Amino acid sequence: MQADEPVTILTVAREAGVSKTTASDALRGSGRVSERTRETVVAVAERLGYVPNGSARHLRRASTGTIGLHVPEVLTRSSYYMSFVFGVVEQAARHDYDVTLITSGQRRSRPPRVDGLVLGDPLGGDPVVESLMATGLPAVSCERFPGARQADGVVWSEHALMLARLLDHLRSAGSARPGLVVAGDESDWAASVHRGYQEWCAARGVVPLVRRVSFDATGDEVRAAARALLGAGGSAGAGGAIGTADGTSATSGGAGGDSAGAGGGGPMDALVCAPAGAATEVAPLLREAGANVLLASCVDSAATRMADPPITAIDLRPREAGASCAELLFELLSGAAQPGTERVHPIELEIRASTAPRP
Repeated sequence: MQADEPVTILTVAREAGVSKTTASDALRGSGRVSERTRETVVAVAERLGYVPNGSARHLRRASTGTIGLHVPEVLTRSSYYMSFVFGVVEQAARHDYDVTLITSGQRRSRPPRVDGLVLGDPLGGDPVVESLMATGLPAVSCERFPGARQADGVVWSEHALMLARLLDHLRSAGSARPGLVVAGDESDWAASVHRGYQEWCAARGVVPLVRRVSFDATGDEVRAAARALLGAGGSAGAGGAIGTADGTSATSGGAGGDSAGAGGGGPMDALVCAPAGAATEVAPLLREAGANVLLASCVDSAATRMADPPITAIDLRPREAGASCAELLFELLSGAAQPGTERVHPIELEIRASTAPRP
């Protein structure tokens, strides 16, 4: 072949000594091709640097060659969502697809030009999510959509069960009354965490200490919630209470509050922060107050791993979750999976020094 000759499927077939159809079937892993022939064709394609013409293939299939990915607006400051996006993009690339990013700030007059949709942790009441699901495009959501309509496929995790494991660990480390900072129930993930906490407390006779914040809570909002919880149950530890949560703001849910146990139950001696990044925001506050409080996060990250001390966290494995959502969408598009398919994405508890047993 000439040095400047483009490498096509015909080039590969000629060099491998097979027909164009055989070469194509060997590279796609389809057709009646022997393993030896397949290996030969693949080796020739790799040696020649053959790249399939994805655009032509998608045109033959009447496909856009693109999937849409919707994520909440907090993407820009959340390592969780960045990892999730990379997982979707990497899996799409394996199928020779591109990814179009759609955020909640984008209002469209027409459906996006994509073959299907991945919805990352869709929030109830989000009008963009509602409009995307109404397009009729095949869709897969990471966690269930807290609304009347559900995606064709769902990848979800057992957050309530994992939170119970975390709370049991805190109890074995000496905690008698853990508190929780959590976002509102517009997210299926946050609702699952909140429900798991309430069920754990009820089963063990622990008076709940909960403070709700917005889904995209700022550092100031998270620290205010922690101060309210520290003050709700009495003395907060060696440094005493560093803030007072009165019966309205921390007990009955006014102005972002929730149940904090006006009936007593003792001081908070462990704090679980659900929103991503919240635990690292709270850690300096606890140190400055001298509060003898164990600290854990419902979302792992580089920041929780590198904190001093490293913070116990639930690893949601977002990159793998993104890849799993994309793969399920491609299975729906190809007919390999049926609408209504749900898959459980495994998550893990990473125990670190921030919840070391009390002496």
